[in-house]
Amino acid sequence: MAICILRSLARSSLATTERIALFAPTTTTLQSKWKANLISTSSDLRCSNKGNQLKSSNIFDQARAFSERSNVKKKNSRKYVSDSDSDSDAEVFDRKKFSVILAAQLKQKKNFQAFSRVQESKAAYSSEFWRQKMRTMHGIFDVNNDGVISFEDFIVLAENFGKLGHLSTDEMNEFREVMRSTWESNWGEITPYNLVTVEQYLNDMHHVMTDKDLRKKVHRFLPYLFQAVDKDSSGEISIEEFKLFFQCLGLTDRDAEISFNAIDKNHDGMLSIKEFVKLGRDFFLTEDPKRVSKNFWGPLVSTH
Repeated sequence: MAICILRSLARSSLATTERIALFAPTTTTLQSKWKANLISTSSDLRCSNKGNQLKSSNIFDQARAFSERSNVKKKNSRKYVSDSDSDSDAEVFDRKKFSVILAAQLKQKKNFQAFSRVQESKAAYSSEFWRQKMRTMHGIFDVNNDGVISFEDFIVLAENFGKLGHLSTDEMNEFREVMRSTWESNWGEITPYNLVTVEQYLNDMHHVMTDKDLRKKVHRFLPYLFQAVDKDSSGEISIEEFKLFFQCLGLTDRDAEISFNAIDKNHDGMLSIKEFVKLGRDFFLTEDPKRVSKNFWGPLVSTH
């Protein structure tokens, strides 16, 4: 529209000043509007900048607040870690204390068990039945029947089995060595004056039975007795071969028959080396009068 007005004025015959005067209000109005728009825009810009400043200020405040909260959390975290470390130290101390107490209790228990075993071992092998069997063995080892056992009696007994001729030279030498070491382990030095009475034999055999190592060796000489009477080296002995065993002990064939029939539990008429050694060993170890091993070394001596 403004352009149309200007074109009309240009065609008219009005003077230049009149044209300017006529157009001045419009120009003034446009300038006023332009200034107003400029002021409004400046105002908007200032408001916008102010808002941005406020927003920036809020962001910084939020950042500071976040930083402060983070610091607080870190402090709390350090405190928690410190408390946790303290708790951990306390737990370690409690575990160590518990371990010490437990170790002391276990040691006390072991000591009590060891004491109990000692007391039980003292009570073991003291029954009259076991003593009767040991008196029987004293009589068997007392080859010359003088009432005491000497190392010479041990050697004579070994030679009686050797005379049967079923042991090789090496086996016989081993047999003598076993008898010698058995004497030294149980009764000490080998001299003509080291004589073992019945009562001493009972006390010494009680010590042997309650000593773990000595108890394991109590039957060491038995395999040589078996091999000496096993004429055919079959690994089994018959009742006739068992009679040879009793003859070397100074007992009768009738004693041999009674004992063999008692200890041959499966009644097959034969004794293996395993059965022989087990029965001979049980004679020393058991206190049960119902065990057939009580017949292994012949009739028991009288208790009177």
